[in-house]
Amino acid sequence: MANIQLENLVKAYGDEEVLHNVSGEIKDGELVVVVGPSGCGKSTLLRMIAGLETITSGNVSIGSQVVNDLEPAERDIAMVFQNYALYPHMSVRQNMAYGLKIRKIDKKEIDRRVNEAAEILSINEYLERKPRQLSGGQRQRVAMGRAIVRDPQVFLFDEPLSNLDAKLRVQMRLEIRKLQQRLNVTSIYVTHDQVEAMTLGDRLMVLNDGVVEQFGTPIELYDNPETMFVAGFIGSPSMNFIPAMSQKGSVILCNGTKISKLKNDNEAITVGIRPEHLEINEKGNVRVIVQMVEQLGATSLIHGVLEETTTDVSISIPGHVTSDIGSVLAFNVDHKNIHIFQSDTGKRIPQ
Repeated sequence: MANIQLENLVKAYGDEEVLHNVSGEIKDGELVVVVGPSGCGKSTLLRMIAGLETITSGNVSIGSQVVNDLEPAERDIAMVFQNYALYPHMSVRQNMAYGLKIRKIDKKEIDRRVNEAAEILSINEYLERKPRQLSGGQRQRVAMGRAIVRDPQVFLFDEPLSNLDAKLRVQMRLEIRKLQQRLNVTSIYVTHDQVEAMTLGDRLMVLNDGVVEQFGTPIELYDNPETMFVAGFIGSPSMNFIPAMSQKGSVILCNGTKISKLKNDNEAITVGIRPEHLEINEKGNVRVIVQMVEQLGATSLIHGVLEETTTDVSISIPGHVTSDIGSVLAFNVDHKNIHIFQSDTGKRIPQ
C-alpha cells in the first residue's frame, strides 16, 4: 500500500491545455473520488496516474517514488475500466489469472489468489463460465477480481458502473466500498455521478474544465462549498441560486426580500439555498409561485419561480405535499443555511 502525491500536473495536447496544475495527496488506504461533468479531465488524470497518458509537466509519486517515467506495468497498480475489458474466449478463472500467468507467478499461488478473490466477490460458481454467460454486474465483479489478484499498491476505477442499470449501480457501489475497506488499498475512483461520489469517497476532488475546484470530505463540500460550481454540483436536488445585492448590511434578493446580513455593501452577489433548507411557513419571507410538484414518496419536490421574478426555485419537503399550479407558497430559511457567492467570480464570500 502507498499514498499518491500529485504535484502541479499539467496535460496539454499541442497548444490546448486540458489539465491545469492539479495537485493533491491521496493518503495510504484512502478512497478518493474524482468527480465532475463529462469532459472536465477526470479520465485523463486517471490515465496519467496509470501511465497510459504522458505527463506534460508536474509529478506523480506513488509511495516515495516519482513514477513519471515508469511504464504502467512497473507502477504496481490495477485498473478497473468502464467496459470490463474481459477476454471473451477465456473463462472467468482464466480472465482473472491471465495477468499473473504472463508475470510467471507460480500456478499454485495463482490458484490461491483467484479462489480467494472469487470468495471475496461471491463469484465462485461462475469461475468456469465465459463472460457472455454473465450479467453486467457479474462481469464487473470479474473485472474487479482481476484487479484484486494483482495485490497492487493502488486501485484505479474509471467509471466502472456507468454501464449498469440504476438499481444495480446502487448495489455495486456499496460492494465496491465494502471491498475497498476490507482490502484497505489506496484507491482513486472516477465518476460524473455526484451521488455515487458522495456515498463512496473518503474525500472528493471536484474537477471543472481541468481545474480542481475543491478537495475535501463529502460533508465539507456539501456544507461549505468554496465556489458556485461545487455548490451546484454537489447535492441532489441541486442548490438554488438567486441573484441578490448587499445593501446597508442586508442581503436583498432580486425581488426585494431581505434574508440575511453581510459586511460589504453595494456588492452584486448570488445567494445559494439548498432545496431541503426551505421550510413551508405561512409567515415566511421567501414566496414561490408553484409550477409543478413531484411526489417522490418519502419527499415532495416543488418546482416554481421566486415571486415577482423569473428565477427558478426547487424545494424538497418531507412527506406528501399537494399544491395547485399557480398558487403561492411561503417559506422560511435559516440564516446559517444560506451561502453567498460573488456573482462575477463564483467564489464564496465568508459570512
